[in-house]
Amino acid sequence: MDDKDYSDAIAERLSAEIRSQESLHKGLYRDLLKIAASPSVHEEDFHTTFLKALSRSGIETRLQNAVFHLLRTKGPEEWVRPADRNKKKEPLSYIVKIQTCWEKRILKSLNAMANELGLCLAKIRSQEEQDEISNKWSELSTLDLNLSLIRPVYAPKDFLEVLAQITSPNAVDLPGKTDNGANHSHTWGMIKVSFATLSLKELREKFIEISKIEPHLGVNPLLASTSEPNTTMESERYSLGTKVLKCNHAPLSQEFLKSGSPHSLRGKIWSQVLGSEVGEKGIEYYESLKASVIRNDILVDKLIIKDIQLTASNDDNYFVFEDTILQVLLCFSRDTEVLTKFQYRSTTPAKATLRSIGMSKNMNGNPHGNTVIYPPNGVIPFHGFAMYVAPFSYIYDNPVQLYYTFRAFYLQFACKLHEISSDSQGILSLCSTFETLLQSQEPDLWTHFVNLDVTQPLRCVFRWIIRGFSGHLPPEQLLYLWDVVLAYDSMEIFPLLAAVILSYRKDNLMMVSTLQGIEAVLADLSSLPIIPLLQLALEKR
Repeated sequence: MDDKDYSDAIAERLSAEIRSQESLHKGLYRDLLKIAASPSVHEEDFHTTFLKALSRSGIETRLQNAVFHLLRTKGPEEWVRPADRNKKKEPLSYIVKIQTCWEKRILKSLNAMANELGLCLAKIRSQEEQDEISNKWSELSTLDLNLSLIRPVYAPKDFLEVLAQITSPNAVDLPGKTDNGANHSHTWGMIKVSFATLSLKELREKFIEISKIEPHLGVNPLLASTSEPNTTMESERYSLGTKVLKCNHAPLSQEFLKSGSPHSLRGKIWSQVLGSEVGEKGIEYYESLKASVIRNDILVDKLIIKDIQLTASNDDNYFVFEDTILQVLLCFSRDTEVLTKFQYRSTTPAKATLRSIGMSKNMNGNPHGNTVIYPPNGVIPFHGFAMYVAPFSYIYDNPVQLYYTFRAFYLQFACKLHEISSDSQGILSLCSTFETLLQSQEPDLWTHFVNLDVTQPLRCVFRWIIRGFSGHLPPEQLLYLWDVVLAYDSMEIFPLLAAVILSYRKDNLMMVSTLQGIEAVLADLSSLPIIPLLQLALEKR
């Protein structure tokens, strides 16, 4: 297929996808008809005058943004391939098998807890309960609930143990085996599968602006501008950011993030990049999710509340946002639009059999005893899930806008951090990237860990990676880091940063010989300047 055929194939598939999105297509079509009928379009020169009117109307930018967001849901090559309902979303069968077993294990844990505590998976709340939740919607944390026996269905360390057990049935042992026949290069790390990961050189090319040490707001906002010495960099970036926002062009906003966003503009910039701007229909849909929370009681609600109590509520940076985080996650659990992620991912939505006749009919329209997607969004939260939401509380004071931007970020990025796949942005690949980087760039430190034999380096940093460093970095530093994720559409910055932090604290790590000592060295990241560290690591020497 030559370049023209390739482009035509993508254009055809994208056009079909836009036509299938009724609200988007109907709005574009209506506005295009208005332009075609306007006085600025002349019948004798329709093509030229129509294109000119189109470029002035802003519809062209809307269409470009729609294409931009569609292309980010899956790579261009995926759009070229013919649609095939039977095509495997995960090409490696052994990965599919392990992910399926993991999903069954999670659901088994949830059902076991429900049976042990005598709790229903789902039921209709009493009128008194509905009134209480409705009245206390802005202060849900004050609800009098006894959650002492509720426990997370799994923790990150449980997930890591599963990842560490994955091996490829096609792996061939090479010379240099241990006594049990395993290969040294594999047994030294926790991740046994060999995925193609980026080297430091390739990461420098990917994050080229960082590697060139171009001016970045995350270094020091008060530094003098390189173009206007009498202006601070923060003022310069704010001025440029307001111009970028006026363009309403998502690719331009994404490019802007490569040098960091002023905090006051970050919410709007992120919304443009993620396509999460909220309209009237969005507000109505959020209200319907809220109504579902008020009406229906599901066991996942208790998991969410308990997780927030264990994480965000105990964090000095986020405890004040406890109620907002709770509102967002309760609504998120009812959001069936989240199910779209399963079209492109290796995972399948969690399912359960609801024994409550009222609930099964009212929530899903199915008769008693049917197996239904549970919770409605298909995602069972784990310990620390609330920290995916928490940072957005610093960006938005409107819970509706916060909700849609978080949801877009989750569907594009965070969902890959807790599922098993061969995706280059998936947790397996990110963990493998970390181990490869540390072993190649800091062999002395790697050997030190191996010789101590008290823990693996990955075990020390996994909690950082699976949360995207949320809850481990100060909010300001974390948001600059997530600027990078959005700017480059890549979470490979997480394992890179994890390796950089260990390298930065190498001297202290080399001086300790116990697990407690290692944990003490890595416990506090609050003083780390993230962008300067990344620049130093990626700088071309």
